[in-house]
Amino acid sequence: MASRKAPPLDDVSKAIIRQLQSDGRRSYAEIGKAVGLSEAAVRQRVQKLTDQGVMQVVAVTDPMQLGFYRQAMVGIRASGDTTVLAEQLGRFPEVDYVVLTAGTFDLMIEVVCENDDQLIELLNKRIRSLEGVQATETFVYLRLHKQHYDWGTR
Repeated sequence: MASRKAPPLDDVSKAIIRQLQSDGRRSYAEIGKAVGLSEAAVRQRVQKLTDQGVMQVVAVTDPMQLGFYRQAMVGIRASGDTTVLAEQLGRFPEVDYVVLTAGTFDLMIEVVCENDDQLIELLNKRIRSLEGVQATETFVYLRLHKQHYDWGTR
């Protein structure tokens, strides 16, 4: 499978992305002033960037404020086609992040649960029962120390 090549971005598109990374609520008019485009041109660029999958504009929440008191990263050792397993794991509503890895684990997933009972049920009844899952290791989050999405562009 070939790796996905990102569409080339010009300096203006990169500047728009940086503006939205610093404040996703910034208006298109404000962004336009900062990057030298009209509001309509910024709107079109943002739409094109989202349609191409280059970026998403979303609200990032604090799970605990919404009643999700247990977060964890789960390392999974697997056999067989890990892309199939990744697709299955991605369908679970508690799973918000799935990545295929190299090293000790074949996949890493992040889960967001209401409590420890929901995490135990997810691990024992649903994840470990999937074909190809050989072993899991769960890293329970004690405190989220840093979560930023403003790492910029190249």
